[in-house]
Amino acid sequence: MNSTQRAVLIRAYGDASVAEVAQIAKPEAHAGEVLVRVRAAGVNGIDWKIREGYVRDAFPLPLPAVLGIELAGVVEAVGPDTSRFRVGDRVMGSLGRPGAYADFVTVGEANLALTPEGLDDVHAAAIPVAAVSAWQSLHHAGPVSPGQRILIHGAAGGLGGYAVQFAKQLGAEVFATAASAGVDYVRSLGADHVIDYQHQRFEDVAKEIDLVLDYVGGEVLDRSWQVLTSSGVIVGTSSPDILARTPTGRRGLWFMNKPDADLLGKLATDIAKGELKSTVSDVVAFAEIPAAIERNRTGSRIGKVVADFMR
Repeated sequence: MNSTQRAVLIRAYGDASVAEVAQIAKPEAHAGEVLVRVRAAGVNGIDWKIREGYVRDAFPLPLPAVLGIELAGVVEAVGPDTSRFRVGDRVMGSLGRPGAYADFVTVGEANLALTPEGLDDVHAAAIPVAAVSAWQSLHHAGPVSPGQRILIHGAAGGLGGYAVQFAKQLGAEVFATAASAGVDYVRSLGADHVIDYQHQRFEDVAKEIDLVLDYVGGEVLDRSWQVLTSSGVIVGTSSPDILARTPTGRRGLWFMNKPDADLLGKLATDIAKGELKSTVSDVVAFAEIPAAIERNRTGSRIGKVVADFMR
C-alpha cells in the first residue's frame, strides 16, 4: 500500500499562494483513534483564517500544517482501545483541529458519528461543523425562549442557514441578513424578517434584539451593539477580539465549535429525513481546494462548499 497521500497544506501563514497540494506520509491510528479514508470534506470560512494566521492563538499549529476541519468517509483501520466503529463503517465528523484535507486522517472516535443511510458523503461532509456550531452558538449565551428576538448575520451561509432553522424551531422571532441573491433562500428557511444588506442597513430594521449571532465579523459586529436590548448579547464566531471590542455595559461572547458526535448524529438524521434543510452550493475536486478556500474569503454564497475527493 502506498505510504504517502495527497494533502492541502501550508508551510507558512499567508495569502492564497501559500496553500498547496502536496504529498505527505500516511498516518496510523493510535489508541482511541480510527483511520478514515476521506471521501469528502467541507470548505469553511475558518480555513482562510487559519491559512492567514488570523486565529493562530485559537489554533496554534506546527508548520507545515494540513488544512480542513470536517470530513466524511469510510473507516480504513481502527487503533487500540477503540470500540465504536468497525472497518468499513461510513462516518462523518469534525476534527476539532485542522487536518481534514488529506486522503487519510486519524480521528478520535469520540468525534465521529455514523453517516445515516440516505446521506451521501458529499452532503455528509457539509454538516459536522456548520450544523453543530449553529446549534451550540445559538445556545451559547443561554436558553432560547419563544418570542425572543434574534438577529442572524450571514444567514445564507452554511452556519447561518442552520441557525435560522433552529431559532424558528424554538419559537424565536428571527431577523436575518443576507446578500440580494440569498434573500429568497433565507426566507424559505423560515426567517421572519430578511434584510438585504446590499440595499438596507440592518440597524434600520432590527431593533430591540435579544441575541445577535454574528457569523460575519468586522464592521458588522461594531454596528450590531446599537440594535440590542439593554440585556442583549452578541455571540461572535468571526471576531476573536470580540471581548476587546465589546463596549462598556454590553455583553459579547466569543464562540468556538466543539465537536459533539451525539448531537451531530441527531442533526444528520434529521437532515437525512428531510426535517432539516442542508444546502451544498458547490462541489469541487481535491486539486481545487486552495482556490475554493480563497473564494470563501472573497465572496458570500448560499450554503456550503464541499470538496469531493473521488472526483
